[in-house]
Amino acid sequence: MTKKIFISADHGTSVIYFLQSDVVPTLLDAGVQVIVLTDEAIKTKLAARNTQHGLTFESLRLKQANQYANAIRPRFQWLLAYLRRVGGSRRINTEAMDSHIWEVWAENGWKFRLGIWIPSTLMILLLRNFSWARKLLVRMQNRFTPDPGIYTDLFDKYHPDMIIASTPGWRLDRYLLRESAKRGIPNMTVIVGWDNSSSYNVSGADVQWATCWSELQKEELVKGSDWNPERVHVGGIPSYDGYFHKQWLMPRDSYFKLHGLDPNRKLISYASSFVHFAPNFPNIEALAKLVSSDSLAEPSQLLIRLHPSHFQDKPKIFADERARVFELEKKFPHVHVVQPVALGGSLGYYGGEDMDEKSSMMAYSDVVVTVYSTMLVETAVHDTPMIAATIDVPGGWNRGKKYSLSLKEIGNWPTHKRFRDAKAGRVATNENELRDMLNMYLKDKSVDAKQRRKFVEDEITFTDGMSGKRTAEFILKILNSP
Repeated sequence: MTKKIFISADHGTSVIYFLQSDVVPTLLDAGVQVIVLTDEAIKTKLAARNTQHGLTFESLRLKQANQYANAIRPRFQWLLAYLRRVGGSRRINTEAMDSHIWEVWAENGWKFRLGIWIPSTLMILLLRNFSWARKLLVRMQNRFTPDPGIYTDLFDKYHPDMIIASTPGWRLDRYLLRESAKRGIPNMTVIVGWDNSSSYNVSGADVQWATCWSELQKEELVKGSDWNPERVHVGGIPSYDGYFHKQWLMPRDSYFKLHGLDPNRKLISYASSFVHFAPNFPNIEALAKLVSSDSLAEPSQLLIRLHPSHFQDKPKIFADERARVFELEKKFPHVHVVQPVALGGSLGYYGGEDMDEKSSMMAYSDVVVTVYSTMLVETAVHDTPMIAATIDVPGGWNRGKKYSLSLKEIGNWPTHKRFRDAKAGRVATNENELRDMLNMYLKDKSVDAKQRRKFVEDEITFTDGMSGKRTAEFILKILNSP
């Protein structure tokens, strides 16, 4: 009988991981029927693009999952999710988790702090120090498995042999994974994000297998959230195979023409990042002034890539910063703005609709500047010099209850620290440092090239463009095992 796999694609990064790599095609070639569960709003669009035999799209029923989360003991479910988010073992770097603890403190009132936050600190101490507490947390979460299940009809219709999700239940995929575990169906998670294994820890369901990018991520899973090392596979990151194959790379002249760029000026790109914690505008404004003056070693131009969060309706501060960036484009010469392309639905601007834009920007830039974005890894894949800019504005967002965190204080977050320790790029804390670092790279792009290559090898393991096939082969191995 044909084996069947459910794949949960609840985020744009997971759409890239599964559908813009060799993962799903390799599974289909092996005769597996793949049913992709995704946002109802984009299901038809994805089905029209992906018409391979054996590939089906169904709704992930996020609306029903949200209704369950908000109707059945919502405060307790929220608390469990919060503890899961910050309750990883102290055997790994907990800086990212710690910041979330203070974010929740800052964005809630005193009743919440006294009634929820302060009592939960004892639970966090237990979770950070004892594996039995983390395992107990998973069992407590399993109590919240909808009955009747949200996906009962899909399970009965397809009788899947395996469930694969892009998180181990860190998001609403937890209900799908819990239902699969209750039915005794093998399940697996794939790690789609660079910081996922360090920023989100305890699983939201009983998940049996994992595949990740590197030994670094495997260590975070094993030490941080008690994964059995024999059940964690290092397969690389399929989403980046297209970079190595140059399948998304536009011709340089076409790319420059697309954005009205001057082919005779050096290109500095800025990828907005960390928007939820701090304004990016000080970084962007400093760069705009530099390219519009005589401060740089070579005549240059700036291309600003806005962040998906800049297109959220709430909080308004993100849209306000977006408007300021567009005003900056009008004010300064040689400044251009590009915005990510929306896939639609809850996946918003994370759908991988513009991989050609991203790849071409990183490949043709003389320097890429960001905060500590995942694009540091992607830029290193393109062997382009990179700078993490951490120019702060006093008070951060300084708007209502929105929590702000100094960009200078996040350098010890796990992935950020690894970037700094690898010396694969530079960190600029003010405009003068930024100018000097830009000039250094503009004069010689080979600076730090060796460290960039080592950084890539450490963070994604495989650079042969075969991670999609490698990951699919691991999935097939588990699927066909007795």
